[in-house]
Amino acid sequence: MSQPEQGNGRTPATPVSGVDDGEHRRLAPRPLDRPAVDPSLTAAFGRPQGVDTAFDARRPPLNGQVPMAPPPPEALSTAFGRPVGGDDLKLQRPPGADHAVDPDIDPVFWDGKPAGDPWRDPGSGAVIGPPAVGEKSSGPSSAKAAPGPQLSVPELLFGRRVKPVGLVLLLVAALLVGTAGGLVGWFFGRAGNPLTDGGVTLAEVKPAKERPVGSVSDIANRTTPGVVSIEFKGSNVAGVGSGVVIDGEGYILTNDHVVAPAVQDASAKLTVVFTDGKRAVARIVGRDSKTDLAVIKVEVTNPTVIQFGNSDDLEVGDSVIAIGSPLSLSNTVTQGIVSALNRPVTAAGENGGPQVTYDAIQTDAAINPGNSGGALVDSSGALVGINSSIQTQTGNSVGLGFAISGNYARKISEALIQTGEVKHADMNVNARSASAETAEGAQVQNVPAGGAAAAAGIVEGDVITRVGDRMVRNAAELTVAVREHEIGETVPVVLARQGRELTLQVTLKSD
Repeated sequence: MSQPEQGNGRTPATPVSGVDDGEHRRLAPRPLDRPAVDPSLTAAFGRPQGVDTAFDARRPPLNGQVPMAPPPPEALSTAFGRPVGGDDLKLQRPPGADHAVDPDIDPVFWDGKPAGDPWRDPGSGAVIGPPAVGEKSSGPSSAKAAPGPQLSVPELLFGRRVKPVGLVLLLVAALLVGTAGGLVGWFFGRAGNPLTDGGVTLAEVKPAKERPVGSVSDIANRTTPGVVSIEFKGSNVAGVGSGVVIDGEGYILTNDHVVAPAVQDASAKLTVVFTDGKRAVARIVGRDSKTDLAVIKVEVTNPTVIQFGNSDDLEVGDSVIAIGSPLSLSNTVTQGIVSALNRPVTAAGENGGPQVTYDAIQTDAAINPGNSGGALVDSSGALVGINSSIQTQTGNSVGLGFAISGNYARKISEALIQTGEVKHADMNVNARSASAETAEGAQVQNVPAGGAAAAAGIVEGDVITRVGDRMVRNAAELTVAVREHEIGETVPVVLARQGRELTLQVTLKSD
């Protein structure tokens, strides 16, 4: 017991157990503050009646023994139990004691030095670090944050960096695998189908193409039934030509040289063969040897008739289609263009007959022997010409074919159907082609007395260069230029005589 201190005017402290105040003086314990307890809480949480301690002495132990708690799990015992081999019953080891350390347990990472992680060091101070948010600056910040790194293609595709070499190798490997798979599939596909062996090439098949209105196929389907084959056969002659049905009564327009052999041989017979195979015997209605046109007739019902078009509307370059029976091949269709217009064509007459002269449509559509008398139709399917002759040195087509103008053929056919013959306007002169350094035309060789030329004052030696509105460049063109006019019509004729140009009015007469 400590002695009471002297001279400080204080009553000596009562010697009781207490707390040292740092000057080796003992302080009295503080008085207990026992607040009043709520009766409801006492009833809920207080000791049962008759129990004064923390243990109920009235409850006898089971089997004379105090029940013990079950042993803790091994994991908890290992983590929180007493050290292995220790007999110390205290949970806390006294400081400075030499304790056996389990070699399997790692020592603390700070090992007597200040810990890097204050949350793990029980001796660290209460203040861990500065506030999470610093003081706000008084003014706006002028510095802008630098943009972060952007993802490259490998990082975007694969989520991490990939070396370019690795990416290239990956692509090469993928190509090799795909190529190998394709070759294997191709090999098995070829091996499984005998139709696709290496020695067979199959044509590419596409959906059926359309045949719009105005196509060659469409025109041929509509006009071919109106074109017929004409067969003539006798004891001395035989051949095949073509014709065009121009009237529902069975009238067929063709060339005169197609039917001429049947006229010369009394035993010959003309037979018309239609596209559907029907055959009919034909009779000659009329012939015009000077223009190489003729009309025949068959007795049929409801034939397909081709409609006439306006051949004057044709221009060079227009598409045309030739239909006929070249080389005895019926229902043949060839396509081309108009190569020239108003081309005078002259040919020798049949068996010494009069010379054939007509104004022709020149075309490069293939025309061969047997096409004669067939149809030349335009892009609408209308008849614009009657195929008549070709210019050739081999006997076959070389791309120079001639057809009689459709308008002129229509005029001649109507006259033949009505009267059986045709009369043409004529100037009654004989002429030959002539050319000079300054002009060309038809030079008059003979002027029969009583003719239209003699009455107009045309004399031998005159060179005719124009008839009406048409220029004359040769003798054949003089003939076709005169035939464009009607019998009895007065036409201005321009001619050159002894270096002078004259214009005479000529009243045309019949041939």
